[in-house]
This record gives sequence, structure tokens and C-alpha cells, in this order.
Amino acid sequence: IIHPVAVATILAENRMDPETMVAGLLHDILEDTERTSDDIREVFGPTVTTLVEGVTRVHNIRQICQAEKEIEYLRHMLVATAEDLRVIIIKLCDRLHNMQTLQYLPPADQTRIARDTMDIFAPLADRLGLGQIKWQLEDLAFQYLEPQEYLEIKSLVAQKRRDREAYVEEAKRELENMLADRGIK
Repeated sequence: IIHPVAVATILAENRMDPETMVAGLLHDILEDTERTSDDIREVFGPTVTTLVEGVTRVHNIRQICQAEKEIEYLRHMLVATAEDLRVIIIKLCDRLHNMQTLQYLPPADQTRIARDTMDIFAPLADRLGLGQIKWQLEDLAFQYLEPQEYLEIKSLVAQKRRDREAYVEEAKRELENMLADRGIK
């Protein structure tokens, strides 16, 4: 349940409508349980059912198209297959959570999933105007695709942060001294 709840949470953070969040919560139900589309329709209605079925179809397309040369074709198919753009948004949030938990998979799977994320899902998020999801996907994928460069950049960013924090502390001390000299608490 952790993964579907995380996907629904990401959708909520991106201010998606309630039906999309429910579909995000249920997005793996057709693949991972004995439940059917009719079961979902009976409880949650036709819109949620259509979204869940769409996410399942998008997942199945990825299984079919494995060749590297088919990536651009796959991007178009992902968008074309989605009867509702929310299907793609759910899939992007699903991928984001998968990337956030990638450390639990074997290294070969990490690299393959990170490559798909960088080649397919991050550009798709960008094309849909989902910049925050795009940069999160890219950052997470980069960590697995270029680990040395990732560590170097992370170290440089941490150093810059220490420098900024030291600067702020010095400015704070100066301001406190100036205020104290003037009798201002």
C-alpha cells in the first residue's frame, strides 16, 4: 500500500482532482490483484476506471517496446494511448515514486529504470509542463546513471551551502552588534 499511497500523495501535491488521486491510489490494482475493471467501476465509477485502465495500458506498452530506437515512438504512443491526459500524469507520479525507492533494486535494474526515466519520462514531464516532476526525475536518474559525477556535484553544492550559511551567520552577527550599539533589542 505504501507505493500507491505515495503516488496519490504526489498527485495531491500537484493539485490534481479527486478522481485522479483515487486512480493514482488504484493504479496497480488491475496488474497486482484479482480485481477487475468492473469491480473498480462499481465502486468508483467510470472516470476512475478509465484512468486506471489507461495507466495499465501505458505500462503494457512499455513492456512491448524495449528497443532503444523505439523511444521516440514510445513517447508518442504513451501520449496517444492516454484517452485522458491524467493517465500520463498518474504514470509520471508512479515513475517518480519508483525512482525515489530505486535503491532497493539490483544495480542492473536501477540503471535500466534510470535510463528509461531520463529518456522517456523526464522529457514527457517537460513537454507536459510538469517542471518540478521533470527535474526530480532527472536528478534521481542522474544519481544512478552517473554516480561519480553525481557525488562530485553533491559535494560542490554542499560546500556552497556551507559558504552561504557562514555568510548569513556573519551578517546576522553584524546586524545584532549594530542593533545592540543603538540599544535596539
